[in-house]
Amino acid sequence: MYNNRFKDNNEYRTKINEHRPLSEDALKQIKEYYKIGLTYASNAIEGNTLNLAETKVVLEDGITIGGKSLKEHYEAIGHAKAFDKIVELSQNAIFTEEDIKSLHKLFYNQIDEVNAGKYRTSQVIITGSDVELPKPEELNAKMAEFVNSLPHLKETLHPVEYAAMVHIIFVNIHPFLDGNGRVARLLMNLALLQSGYNIVVIPPVVRADYISALQDSNHGDYVPFVNFISEMVLESQKEYLKIISRF
Repeated sequence: MYNNRFKDNNEYRTKINEHRPLSEDALKQIKEYYKIGLTYASNAIEGNTLNLAETKVVLEDGITIGGKSLKEHYEAIGHAKAFDKIVELSQNAIFTEEDIKSLHKLFYNQIDEVNAGKYRTSQVIITGSDVELPKPEELNAKMAEFVNSLPHLKETLHPVEYAAMVHIIFVNIHPFLDGNGRVARLLMNLALLQSGYNIVVIPPVVRADYISALQDSNHGDYVPFVNFISEMVLESQKEYLKIISRF
């Protein structure tokens, strides 16, 4: 059972802000740490078998891991590029539809160049879900509506709830043929960064809880997912505070 931790999120945000600004060297080290951690975890949730150490080797040394598919390597490399993009975009107040396409293209280009950064042209079904996704001809309107709603959502919701809702709305549109989950988590983190929070990593060990809460949101019950994300943000904040306290 996950609880709403907005109050704790606020308190830890204050503690973290007391350590700012960080040095350029510290920021660089922290960025690389979370790039590897988020890339590993987000890919692992989708079935990628590269472990944390292997992901680090692929990204830092460019070494191919024996027994792993090229697709798994491409997912790691592409996700790392998309991570760099969200750090860049975090300087903006909000993100655009073109930003979303750019993130997907960076992640997916080596896997499927034809469909990278382009909305799907066929209907897809999410395994285990009874929710009907928007038809291809509805995607442009749905995505425009989503992006246009961001300023209002950001203004009216707690930053953590805002980030969770970004994830929910995007993944329920499911605009791309593949890679929607990873882009949803990237966008959620981008929303957090743009609100002054740090990166949140969802550990693969809680994958079942994550999926269950997300499935509840498919039927309009957003509370379990928002609470889940607030707990994940809190754990990430605790870790982040420990890291920056060493500098």
